[in-house]
Amino acid sequence: MKHIAVIGAGTMGNGIAHVFAQSGFEVTLIDVQATALERALKTIEKNLDRLIKKEKISQEDKLATLGRIATSTNISEGVSQAELAVEAATERTDLKLQIFEQMDAAAPANCILASNTSSISITKIAAATKRPDQVIGMHFMNPVPIMKLVEVIRGYSTSDATCNAVMTLSKALGKIPVEVNDYPGFVANRILMPMINEAIITLHEGVAEVEAIDTVMKLGMAHPMGPLQLADFIGLDVCLSILEVLHTGLGNPKYAPCPLLVNMVTAGHLGAKSGQGFYVHTPGSKELIVAPSFA
Repeated sequence: MKHIAVIGAGTMGNGIAHVFAQSGFEVTLIDVQATALERALKTIEKNLDRLIKKEKISQEDKLATLGRIATSTNISEGVSQAELAVEAATERTDLKLQIFEQMDAAAPANCILASNTSSISITKIAAATKRPDQVIGMHFMNPVPIMKLVEVIRGYSTSDATCNAVMTLSKALGKIPVEVNDYPGFVANRILMPMINEAIITLHEGVAEVEAIDTVMKLGMAHPMGPLQLADFIGLDVCLSILEVLHTGLGNPKYAPCPLLVNMVTAGHLGAKSGQGFYVHTPGSKELIVAPSFA
């Protein structure tokens, strides 16, 4: 493969475009908003500058990487030459199905269609296309340029050839792919989200305060980041969406989102992206300040 299309220029999309371009692939980054594409390119450039400061790449490497990234606001045009198209749009089933229908209609017959979804059924997504054997999950971890794991999810109809190609491609990016089957939340979020939800329930029931919960998990369980801080980093709306997929898909009340999480998302307190979640997030500052609601 030489030509990769990435649909969605947000945090995950620009990270995916970055690692493909840095690994020598020609990338078309696609988003319906031109401003989102501009922000994505600035983010990629800033992340490459960090690598230069750490002496991991040269200035020439940076320019070559940026030179491999083209942008487009048209999905059909953007995927027309792709051998792999990776969808990294918002975690909404209706939106992903719409995008896959568009990709399927415009991409070459041999193109593999992948989704970076963190919880939505690959089988359901594949059913929106005429090439379900060439549809697969390619779930990168955030931040994409740093995290090594790629969760490779086989849908019901995903072929061995498609799975093998994506496993090989992931290794070419310097990632470690892990093959999993298509069940709600897959592996990563089926285990992670109930833990985050339980941390929120622990706060909601008054068992301990925000900093205490995060400190117990960091010092007692050797987690690099506490579950409430991690929830803020992921986005509380994303956490809620994944828990709803788990709850609906598995039908088990243990996956029901904590009412506190539901209320925070409804109020627009989404974590780092909105400036406030369990902590107050100030751009440019790494200091953790517990949000007034919980202080």
